[in-house]
Amino acid sequence: MSGEILKSFATPYPNPRGLAFDGKYLWLSNWQDLFIHQMDLNGVVIKNIVPPNLDVTGLAFDGKHLWFSELNDSLFYQADVNGNIIKSFAAPMASPRELDFDGKYLWTCSPTTDLIYQLDVNGNIIKSFASPGLSPYGIAFDGKHLWHSDYGSDLIYQLDINGVVLRSFSTPSTYCRGLAFDGKHLWLSDADTDLVYQIAI
Repeated sequence: MSGEILKSFATPYPNPRGLAFDGKYLWLSNWQDLFIHQMDLNGVVIKNIVPPNLDVTGLAFDGKHLWFSELNDSLFYQADVNGNIIKSFAAPMASPRELDFDGKYLWTCSPTTDLIYQLDVNGNIIKSFASPGLSPYGIAFDGKHLWHSDYGSDLIYQLDINGVVLRSFSTPSTYCRGLAFDGKHLWLSDADTDLVYQIAI
């Protein structure tokens, strides 16, 4: 059943934010944490890398590198899996949140503008459209559709890549933040419970 919790585990630091899946492991950022954590699918920390700042809100994996979105200075970073920065650039919107990569483009959203954005890897906006919710945060791409979490309405939406809502279901808690797709299931970080959930779609 869509939204069913399949498993959950505690985050290594309170107030989780960004979440990404690299094909084997999860990556998690936490508000004001000193590290970004690489974890197995049971929450066991494999390694920690040092982010460029303490307010990383989004994470994505592009098949080789990690991407970070940084809230206060509205920056995007590309880094290797050891945390070495490859490049950075200014985000074209205020308060960028979660990130994902669709094989060619980055996706992000902003509760300041209530928009979802598709960007090239240099930060240029390809297109944008209105979020269906009240306070957009999480974004994930499943190979065909977008998944989008909104902590204003406590819903997860499935969208086509032009923003048309295909369906929605309730989040497992009230402060849904990061989203990632593992090929079959969604993973969700929640800053109210300090848990990561694997959920059925």
